[in-house]
Amino acid sequence: MLLPKHRFIVNELEGKKMETNNGQFALVTGGNRGIGFAIAKGLLQKGLMVIITARSLEKAKQAAEKLQAYGEVVPIELDVTDDNSIEQAVETIAQNTSKLDVLINNAGIYPDNGVNILNISRDLLDSTLNANTFGAISMVQNFLPFLEKSTDARVINVSSNMGALQDLTATAPSYCLSKFALNGATIMLSQALRSKGITVNSIDPGWVRTDMGGDNASRSPEQGADTAIWLATEAQRNETGKFWRDRKVISY
Repeated sequence: MLLPKHRFIVNELEGKKMETNNGQFALVTGGNRGIGFAIAKGLLQKGLMVIITARSLEKAKQAAEKLQAYGEVVPIELDVTDDNSIEQAVETIAQNTSKLDVLINNAGIYPDNGVNILNISRDLLDSTLNANTFGAISMVQNFLPFLEKSTDARVINVSSNMGALQDLTATAPSYCLSKFALNGATIMLSQALRSKGITVNSIDPGWVRTDMGGDNASRSPEQGADTAIWLATEAQRNETGKFWRDRKVISY
């Protein structure tokens, strides 16, 4: 049984035809702003129906209103750090579709201002890894039955160059470690899902002008989103377990 906060979304889903130009469905976590919003927009323009999530239902709805001009988009409240929230979202979506073709694990945090590896607290390490790494793993686990129904399922984890071995820095400890672990999870998930025909990759979007990246960043959200959209819709199916930037494989 769905909790009350999800009933509105179920009704909204039922009001849609749940059909797209190519019959494909995508879910983008943290799709209400920044890179996630740009990814959702790009997938809509490719003809996919897109479910966007945010920790606040109101923020998800506001983003969905902006995206409606590009295709069928549905807002869902989802906190990737909370398994109950993920399970409720699964239950909501399951009432309307049993298939998911694309899962974009984009939701994440950067809480490392003023700390380094020598003074960061265990609590801060826990919270960042929970959001940036464990949340993505839990999303794959919970939505695996949906992905298995697709003939071309693709998972893309939004990582960072700061999660690459050569770019680790002591001044962003929890973020670096969380993205380093996310890259490791990408490798392991790709191994576990290869036999099911599900591809799993991670991307470095670069330094992007978002709330996290700041106004001085060198790239637009659309530039940061491009590789994720490409991996979700155009890349060869044998490309899995890799780390990408600008549609090229880079080193973990």
